Amino acid sequence: MASSAASAAPAASAAPMASAATCEGKAVGKNGKPLAGAAKTAFMKKCEADSASAPAASCESKAIDKNGKALAGAAKAAFIKKCEADSKK
Repeated sequence: MASSAASAAPAASAAPMASAATCEGKAVGKNGKPLAGAAKTAFMKKCEADSASAPAASCESKAIDKNGKALAGAAKAAFIKKCEADSKK
């Protein structure tokens, strides 16, 4: 049982590293050169924060009823809660 817990830990920690690698690749200035110093630090911080909230944003956009209207109130809250739980699986 201990070996399965040990093998699950690297998989769980791989997700933040994957988003960091994605943000690292996007850290390019307007002139096409890689960012460095404070600019890179600020970009990485913003990019990682944006990628952490991305599932919530996609669930917000999917919160539509069968008639094509946006959900509201308790229906919207329940849908978003379920959507976010499903996206973490």
